[in-house]
Amino acid sequence: MWNSGVGWWGAALAVACGAVGVLSVALVRARRTLRRHVEERGWLLERERESAAGAAVDAERARIAGELHDIVSHNVSLMVVQAGAAREVLATMPDEAATAMAAVETAGRHAMTELRHLLGLLAPSPNGDDPADRAPELAPQPSLSRLSPLIDRIAFAGLPVEVRISGEPRPLPAGIDVTAYRIVQEALTNALKHAPGSAAEVTVRYADRFVRVEVLNSGPSVLAGTQQESRSGTRDGRADGAGHGLLGLRERVAVYGGDLDARRRLGGGFRVRARIPLDRPAADPS
Repeated sequence: MWNSGVGWWGAALAVACGAVGVLSVALVRARRTLRRHVEERGWLLERERESAAGAAVDAERARIAGELHDIVSHNVSLMVVQAGAAREVLATMPDEAATAMAAVETAGRHAMTELRHLLGLLAPSPNGDDPADRAPELAPQPSLSRLSPLIDRIAFAGLPVEVRISGEPRPLPAGIDVTAYRIVQEALTNALKHAPGSAAEVTVRYADRFVRVEVLNSGPSVLAGTQQESRSGTRDGRADGAGHGLLGLRERVAVYGGDLDARRRLGGGFRVRARIPLDRPAADPS
């Protein structure tokens, strides 16, 4: 009986040892599997972070490209118009030619100032300071509150502009403020280039939950413009009269949940109208 009992306990001990061994092997395998899953998850998270960072870089590059387009195209257009006017009156009215060339110089300086503002915020400081800390040293950022200098430059270049403000003007989020300013700038620049001799109206409406910007300019009727396009066989690369600048601005307005409409007016001229909500965060550019 005693030997039989010993044999039973020995068998039980052997089974227990075998079970422990199996469990140990299973535990080791489980730990290896868990480690592999953790490593794979970490690798996937790292890839996602790299992808998000790449998308953010692409979005920032697109924003900078849009800003550079707006700055350069506007000021170069003013310079071309004024240089042409100076050339026409140089021989007969030198004083007027000198005034026009002074306007060319002013437009060039304004372009350089805006470019320094844009690039200065991006360039690292020699002493390692945050570029944002140096912002007060740079030129003010474009804003609806600073429309007067823009209107004066456009009017001096030959496009009379009437401005109407509706509602109570107030500070806007920086991105929305710059976008609204660029809409006015692009619309007036296009009117100056493509509708010489016309006049423009700018209306800015401040509401509780949105800001609306509208720019109208007089010009040839829709039928006259269509006939001219038919003879030339082109629309100068514009869709419904909207150049690349307005197409880019439409995308920038959409980031804030707004919409932009640009089209010819039936009675003549062109209309650019945008509505941007103020209570909606910017969309994820990725």
